[in-house]
Amino acid sequence: MSRFFVTTPIYYVKDAPHVGHAYTTVNADALARWHRLIGDDVFFLTGTDEHGQKVARAAEEQGLDPLAWTDQMSPRFAEAWAGLDVANDDFIRTTEPRHRASVERFLSAIYDNGYIFKDSYRGLYCVGCERYYATDELVDGNLCPDHRTPVEELEEENYFFRLSAFEDRLVEWYAANPGIVVPESKRNEALSFIKGGLKDISITRTSIDWGVRVPWDDEHVFYVWYDALINYVTAIGYGEDPERFDEWWPSVHHIIGKEIIRFHCVWWPAMCMAAGIEPPAHVQVHGWLLLGGDKMSNSSVNRITPASLTEEYGVDPVRYHLLRDIPLGSDGEFSAEGISSRYNSDLANNLGNLLSRVTTVVGSKCGGVGPVPDPSSRLADVAGTVVADAVAGWGASRPDLGLEATWRLIRETNAELEIAEPWKAEPGPGVDAVLGSALEVLRIVAILIVPAMPATAREMWRRIGLEGTPEEQRLPEAGSWGRYPGGLTVEKGAPLFPRRKD
Repeated sequence: MSRFFVTTPIYYVKDAPHVGHAYTTVNADALARWHRLIGDDVFFLTGTDEHGQKVARAAEEQGLDPLAWTDQMSPRFAEAWAGLDVANDDFIRTTEPRHRASVERFLSAIYDNGYIFKDSYRGLYCVGCERYYATDELVDGNLCPDHRTPVEELEEENYFFRLSAFEDRLVEWYAANPGIVVPESKRNEALSFIKGGLKDISITRTSIDWGVRVPWDDEHVFYVWYDALINYVTAIGYGEDPERFDEWWPSVHHIIGKEIIRFHCVWWPAMCMAAGIEPPAHVQVHGWLLLGGDKMSNSSVNRITPASLTEEYGVDPVRYHLLRDIPLGSDGEFSAEGISSRYNSDLANNLGNLLSRVTTVVGSKCGGVGPVPDPSSRLADVAGTVVADAVAGWGASRPDLGLEATWRLIRETNAELEIAEPWKAEPGPGVDAVLGSALEVLRIVAILIVPAMPATAREMWRRIGLEGTPEEQRLPEAGSWGRYPGGLTVEKGAPLFPRRKD
């Protein structure tokens, strides 16, 4: 059995989750659900990043110690994901004892291998990014390019990671694994940065207390980024359960935003090499979710919470919009108008209308009992092509293409019904053939939309009389034409997606 280990970045607990976080997490969840559908053994990891100066300052502003603050904030992310029907297998917090032990083991291995040394460092530091910047990276002289806030000049004794020792090895790794970072433009960006020359980087601080202490020098605390990156190996038993680690690590699939490419596509693989393990197997980089052309972030005044969206539109419509309209790999504009448009066109007019009209006509023409599909229906060929295209789209980590293919089948079926008009015909073999084929399409569609709209898929499955759940099916076999058995009680039910009047 193939394995698929998918991760999101772990999210800072400085503020509440917003829809930008939701975009990454829903994509990871959808890919995890897809790989379960095709029979893979799946492990899906998300969590929260709870150390560092930024978190400590936020706690201080609230009059709390950092642990009390993170104990309040971390559950908000877990609750947000539950509210979006995200089915992660693990939720890691960097304040957990298992993670502290893993960080100590991992960075001690790098230290023992000779890739960590002590020196003094003076530089320009952004608290918001938790990183140092070179002068030529700043905006307007002394502003962080991301947060547009003034950087601080810091000087302290640090431990450094010999990143420079891995320049050639990283170039060789990229050459040997051309598809390891996607899309290609982001791979080229990381590779260009490496070829431009790598400098050794500070990985500890002495000016803060909130973090994992260096096991060989307790005056130092590990810099938050190097602590956070190690969560990916903590969750699969690094240094504690070697067999489990060896099973899962070769199948890791990181999903990250483009602002953290250097951390995940330069520093992290070098750290893995230094610790004596293989670099990550795959990194999928996505663009920014934009509101009015600006990146959505915790500091954005136009931040939107996942809960506010699901209360307004429902869980599955929000998931569908995030997956269908904003392809992984590029920036995408998020808007209420975009959700409403997809809701009314794709969900109400197409999918909801198809389910409603088929179940209604089965009730009036077939006594509420679903007939078997027509093996010679034109829709059989359409369905075969659609299933193949959906498998290819999802397999390429392009949920938008998988969903586009699925909706092609929905539209073609609605068109067939408009031509046949079974609601006007007398009951008989002709009507049975048309409606049986439409029910078969609904069965196939219910399976194909599981990753994007799991609750909708289950309700469709139930209404057309099938036992079990669509999640239990396995593609591509379950997508073969003619598996709706007929003779099942079909329920009309209320509209899945009543049209919105925005």
